[in-house]
Amino acid sequence: MSKPRQMHLNLFIQGIGHHEAAWRHPNTDPTNMLDIGYYQKLAKQAEASKFDSIFIADGLAINPNIEFGPFNNFYEPFTLLAAIAGVTEYIGLIGTASTTYEEPYHIARKFASLDHVSRGRAGWNIVTTGNELSANNFGLEKHVEHSKRYIRATEFLEVTTKLWDSWEDDALMVDREAGTFTDSSKIREINHNGDIFKVRGPIDIPRPPQGYPVLVQAGSSEDGKEFAAHFAEAIYTAQDNLNDAKQFYADVKGRMAKYGRLPEQLSILPGLAPIIGTTEAEAKEKVQEINEYIVPQYALKALSKVVNVDLFTYPLDGPLPELPSMDKINGGKSRFKVIIDLAMRENYTIRQLIQAIAFGRGHDTFAGTPEQIADHMEEWFTSEACDGFNFLPPHLPGDMEKFTNLVVPILQKRGLFRTEYSGRTLRDHFGLSRPVNQFSGMSVKS
Repeated sequence: MSKPRQMHLNLFIQGIGHHEAAWRHPNTDPTNMLDIGYYQKLAKQAEASKFDSIFIADGLAINPNIEFGPFNNFYEPFTLLAAIAGVTEYIGLIGTASTTYEEPYHIARKFASLDHVSRGRAGWNIVTTGNELSANNFGLEKHVEHSKRYIRATEFLEVTTKLWDSWEDDALMVDREAGTFTDSSKIREINHNGDIFKVRGPIDIPRPPQGYPVLVQAGSSEDGKEFAAHFAEAIYTAQDNLNDAKQFYADVKGRMAKYGRLPEQLSILPGLAPIIGTTEAEAKEKVQEINEYIVPQYALKALSKVVNVDLFTYPLDGPLPELPSMDKINGGKSRFKVIIDLAMRENYTIRQLIQAIAFGRGHDTFAGTPEQIADHMEEWFTSEACDGFNFLPPHLPGDMEKFTNLVVPILQKRGLFRTEYSGRTLRDHFGLSRPVNQFSGMSVKS
């Protein structure tokens, strides 16, 4: 008898909340952004509620809008996740690393280390970097073109998996009596010589406990969907309505067969920013309340960057001006499409659009009671619009506490979410097999 399908839940920790004005809300403390204990407490709370994982995003350039508010965590992910690993036992630890501005050897070492430190709980959010400002921090005059970033990402992943496989699982012997630390025949140079990378190897750390960290991807452009169908084991996506989410789900899952993969080998996790009230009216009042803290300069500058048009010269209560076509966008193409589709569908003014995306930058935002939020999540899950959710609390820690105390128990009572972990690794949580070493059994020339 097959086990009933249950949703996956990931906590996306971004500073003190995902609403762009969370730092001004009276129930948050901006100093938490530099307090490691704050992040550890959130992770332990998510683990107590049996979340699959926590996720730490990353950016490789300062927020140009930082005068009016933070955009991300101040910490880079590996330092933060290693500190969290030390106070948790089960919850997965997913961090972002860029294939455009880092090197395969660096990334392979970092994730192998995190997987060992956490005893098999690491996940890699593979990004090609949408922020065009990053180029200037890495010796480039301009950002690498979108399709070329994905070509690089494909070879990048080929190299990192070879590096993780450069040690066989039993290469580390530690035979003190015989004086043999490793079996050198099971540690090999990869000698990768591709179009972009030339890497000898091997890596200098044993193969990760999971074989590979869980491979996560966050791009929803055509290039991004194809990359996810080929490689990803989980995908974060921004979908703000059920029909679009169902189409995205069917599209990406439908591409997997040509890569010899089954649909269940990939979990699709759209972002959800819930606003929880004891009544629906209270929840909607909370939406209005937090939106009053929006700094217009911040919101306009951020939206102008997404749409590649200076919106400061247009009236706030007027419509969006004519915008560039998708092929003119070299940053986040999929986010551009989600936000513009939302504006056109709802006939939003610029002010209304700013308020609509303040909670989750185009992710699904839903205000209601705990029961209504659980109903909303169940509808998406049972309609094959998702395999779970990337939870984006509007402000922290308050919205995390409400969600875990009020919504998660309803999902568990309905049998939609686990009440206990069934394994210790992130691959266990996602129901993924451990990758076979591609070099296993091959002889090494002496």
